[in-house]
Amino acid sequence: MIGIVYLAMACEKEFIPEVANEPDEIVVEGYIEAGPDALPPYVLLTRTLPFFTAISRDELNEIFLHDAEVVVTTDEGAVPLTEVCWSELDQNQRQLLQQVIGQFAVIDDSIDFEFCLYIDLSFQLRGEIGKRYDLSVTMPDGKQLSASTSIPRHIPLDTLFFKVPVGEVPDTLKELRTFIEDTPGEGDFYRYFTATNDGSFLAPLGSVADDLLFDGQSFEFPLPKAEPFDADLDELAGLYTIGDTTHIKWTNIDEPHFRFWNTLEFNTFNQGPFSNYTRIQTNIQGGLGIWGGYSFSVYTIVVE
Repeated sequence: MIGIVYLAMACEKEFIPEVANEPDEIVVEGYIEAGPDALPPYVLLTRTLPFFTAISRDELNEIFLHDAEVVVTTDEGAVPLTEVCWSELDQNQRQLLQQVIGQFAVIDDSIDFEFCLYIDLSFQLRGEIGKRYDLSVTMPDGKQLSASTSIPRHIPLDTLFFKVPVGEVPDTLKELRTFIEDTPGEGDFYRYFTATNDGSFLAPLGSVADDLLFDGQSFEFPLPKAEPFDADLDELAGLYTIGDTTHIKWTNIDEPHFRFWNTLEFNTFNQGPFSNYTRIQTNIQGGLGIWGGYSFSVYTIVVE
């Protein structure tokens, strides 16, 4: 093995992805939910950075795109999303948006960059299972982007329970497992998030799955805990600490939504000197990213 690595290093060529020198593109990340205490639909608009850019606070300030016209349309009409930035919000609005923003960054009054997004703070639009939602974005220069998503039926979890992990693991840690009964004969796509105590929901790597290999089956599988973005992952990553309160957000998504996260997570998992570059699949016309719908349920369990 050491010889193979040495040989690879000796013959190493500089790898530059095909997209490294492409011009900036607009990135859309937006969601609409159907479930208990669902968040209002929201969209983040940012720009891509050059492949070799060192990300600074100034760069973070400049990636958010402003003054766009963002509209979600259903068979009942069109609802505009309003641009809001963290510094402009009152305390009540910040409490609501912390649930959204907490999935992307740690935000408080000490930060020195401005987090902005487009959101339906009027609560005119609620996600409903079985409906289609069309997104249109018009930039100040006239450039247009669009996408469509649907909110699929929801297949809930059956049981949640903790087990002693395999191997030499401290007795303060447990593994979370669950049962599900998949619907036969229909393609189902799943994604999940975890939160600990009063923390925000985060998605773990490996957060999505389809039912290609277990269509129509009832089966047991693990639900590893999502770790913070800056965590040092080791063999104990994904385990739950006794005494903590764990929240699981279990969702169903449509196939384009699944393909986006599946290719993104595959690309993240397969980094290294022998990995292949993977272009992320997107459902955004005119840009990159995802406009996705969720049907979901939330489960709360104390680690015992």
